[in-house]
Formats: sequence, C-alpha cells, structure tokens
Amino acid sequence: MAEPVERSSNWPLDTWGGLKDLAQRDTQHTWRLTAGSAVLGLVVATGAVLAAGPWDNGQRKAERQLAAAPDRTGGAHHGRTAPGAVEAAPSAPAVLDALAAAVARTAPQDAARLRSTLAPLLAAPALGKRPAASVIDTATGKQLYGHAASAPRTPASTVKIATTAAALSALGPDHRIATTVRLSPDSATLTLVGGGDPTLTSSALRSLAETAARTLRDAGAPAVRVAYDTSRYTGPARHPIGPNDNIAPVTALMVDEGRLDGTDRGPAPRSQDPAGDAARAFAAHLEKAGVEVTGRPRHAQPPAKARTVATHRSAPLSALVERTLTNSDNDIAEALARQTAIAAGESADFAGARRAVTAELKKLKAPLTGARLADGSGLDREDRVSADLLATLLARAADPERPELRPVLTGLPVAGFTGTLGGRYTGTSGGTGLIRAKTGTLTGVNSLAGTVVDPQGRLLAFAFLASGTPSGPEAESALDALATALSRPAR
Repeated sequence: MAEPVERSSNWPLDTWGGLKDLAQRDTQHTWRLTAGSAVLGLVVATGAVLAAGPWDNGQRKAERQLAAAPDRTGGAHHGRTAPGAVEAAPSAPAVLDALAAAVARTAPQDAARLRSTLAPLLAAPALGKRPAASVIDTATGKQLYGHAASAPRTPASTVKIATTAAALSALGPDHRIATTVRLSPDSATLTLVGGGDPTLTSSALRSLAETAARTLRDAGAPAVRVAYDTSRYTGPARHPIGPNDNIAPVTALMVDEGRLDGTDRGPAPRSQDPAGDAARAFAAHLEKAGVEVTGRPRHAQPPAKARTVATHRSAPLSALVERTLTNSDNDIAEALARQTAIAAGESADFAGARRAVTAELKKLKAPLTGARLADGSGLDREDRVSADLLATLLARAADPERPELRPVLTGLPVAGFTGTLGGRYTGTSGGTGLIRAKTGTLTGVNSLAGTVVDPQGRLLAFAFLASGTPSGPEAESALDALATALSRPAR
C-alpha cells in the first residue's frame, strides 16, 4: 500500500514581485506580502540565504544578489540593486526598518520563556506520545530548546535535509550530472550512458540523439545499433517500499523521473523499466534524425575505446537540492545520495549511500547518535535521525563559513506559498510567509524542520518529529502551531 505523500503546489513564486502579484489577485493575501517580504529580507540580511539555482523563476536569484550586498549587517539591503535583480516590494523597506529597530531595542528571549511557550504545544495529543524537538540559534549554534532532542526518530521526508547537506558538502553546489553518448571505434554502436540524472528531460534526450546523428553522418555510418549503460549505479534498483507511485526504480538512466503522466512533482504512475524506456526513446529520436537503427536497444557498456560524441549536463547541484526540498522529490533525493556515494568511493547503492552520507555528516560535525540513513528520500521507515541532527544541519547551512550549504535553506518551502507548504498555513495561524520548512509525512509519522526569524531578529533552526500520530492533518496543524509560536513575541 502506498504511503501518503507530501502535498505539492506550484514552483516557487518570483520573490517580492511574485508575492505582490499574488496579493493583488487576492486581497486576503496582502498581509502575507508584508510578512513574507519582511522575513525573507531579514533572513537575507543575516546571510542565511545565498546560493540560488536556475530552476527557480526569480526568488533564489534575488536572494543571492541581496545577500551579496556589501552592507548586510543591521537589516536588509535597500540602497542598491544589482543589475537584473528582482526589486523588493514597496512595503519592504518600511517593514524591515521597523524590524531592525525592534531587534535593537528588544532583549533576547530566554530559554525559560521558550520552554513555557513550546512545551504545552508539544504535548498536544495529535503529536503522539513521543515527540521530539530542537530549536537552535543559528548565529551562536546554541540550543535554545530541546525535548528528547537527541533521541532517534523516524524522520520521513525531513531526512532529505541530511541527504542534500551531505551531497553539497561532498560535491559542491556547482556539480552537474552528465549523461553521455559514446560511439564505438567502428562507428557501429551508440551507447547511451546514464550518469544518474533523474531530471533528464525528453527534449534533452532528443538533443543528445540529434548531436549523435550529426557525428554519424560525418562518419558516413549507414546504420547503428543502440545500447544503454546503467553501470554507474549498483545494487537493487527497487526501493524497499516496492513499486510505488512516489518513486521510480533507482537507476542511473531515466527520463523525467520515469513519470508516465507528464507531471513533474508528486505521485505519478512510474515506468518499471525507466532505463529501457529511455534507450528506446533515444533510438526513436535517432531515426527521426535520419539514422537507421538496427535491432532493439540492448543493455551493455560501451567498448573501452569508444569516444564521447554527445553530452548533456544536469542543472547545478544547488538547483537539484532546491527542487528536492521544495517539492519533496524522492527520485532526486535518492540520486543525490548515490552521487555522494560515488564521490566517496563507495558502492552506488542503498548501503553505500548510507555509509557515504553518514560519513559526510560526521565531517559537518552533526550529532549522529542513533542515526541510521537507510535511504535518501525518507520513504524507508528504517530511517532514524534526531531532532538535534536536523536542526544542527540547518544551522550549519546558515553558517557564513559554509556557503556551499546555503541551498539547503533556499530550497525550503515557504509557508502558505511554495512546495509542500503551499497548502498549509493558509488560515489564521500567523505563520504564513514567516516559516520555511521541510515537511515529512508517512502513515503515523509527521515532521517539520526549517527556519524562522523570531521577534528578536534571530534566525532560528528548528526540528519537530512526531511518531504514532493518530491523524495526519491534525498532526500537521500541531506542528505548524509549534513553528508559528517561534515567530511570535513571548507572552
């Protein structure tokens, strides 16, 4: 039986301008514009969002440009705009100036106040009997609140924070995954070689075929055989949950994540032979380009002296990380775990990925007591992490000394607006636009981990993990209330 999946909305809105457009379409969202712009601007000011990926339509680029402004202390940058930058909403300067003044005159909230605020909310029956929580001040690394914070729990999809942090640490934000076409020395066989890019599109596959076809025409090859190579990954392709609309077989070669319905996020019917399907589509594109293809594509590695005649590279790892987190993309998450394994010299399978990701998190000095990274996506119920581990990784991503980890923060869904939080915080909870967080959902398991700016202007990293939850929607509401409480003044 398929597990429940994260709810997704559209790709992230363009930054200030996108929020403004949304407000103009719906007057009820006007207050969201102010809050969202204020907090996102303040997060930029603290240096929490820096790297950006090209898959977004403006938000991440604006954050990067604002974060790069020289005067990043004491509030948001409003005096200069880099060429091509997205302008802030008209309300942003006044709101941010007010926030900056509030920061200057407000004493830091003490841990006792935080305990009195969060403890009753954490005791909600909707969160089961053993919830865990950790809240960290990202500027100091100090834990402000903890409840069973070091106890391992099933994280569901919040484990993607660990997967993406490890991949960025091991490979860097500019790393791209290559898919290549190699031609045998006798020009008789073309081999489509998968590099592990689940985001390879149909149009990119067609481009590979057309480029290869030109080489064949130049070589005077009358016909070719087609082979496909998936040897970059090893071990079983099937995730332990079995055939499921939430994830395709994990293979080094696939097109559009093996989706069969034209979607780009959320559950979908999946190919059970994504590599073979990709090879057959590649052969069809070759024929359309005027190349005669003999026989059916076969699974084989290219000859040792084969030469590369076409290459497609994925979007940078920073963009893949953001897409993974925003949409809770299981296929990209598993690919990133295997790419981390390859970088570490481990076997590119579930076991090797577990070892490599764990080792990389150890390098980041994350608390690993009781941790078990059974997969990269969080679909495996054998995953175990602590609230401390997730909150610490988010704090590491906010560290100015670790800019390579920044996409972990910029990829987090924005409450009430993007990704798996697009359908949450839409009532009167007060957290809309203020919270950026990764969600986690399995039957009886709900989690939320992300960042929020508190009334004192501190960027807080938080993680709330709940198991044995009797109702998913009620658990989500309870988790949302916890995160929202961090953004409100202490009573």
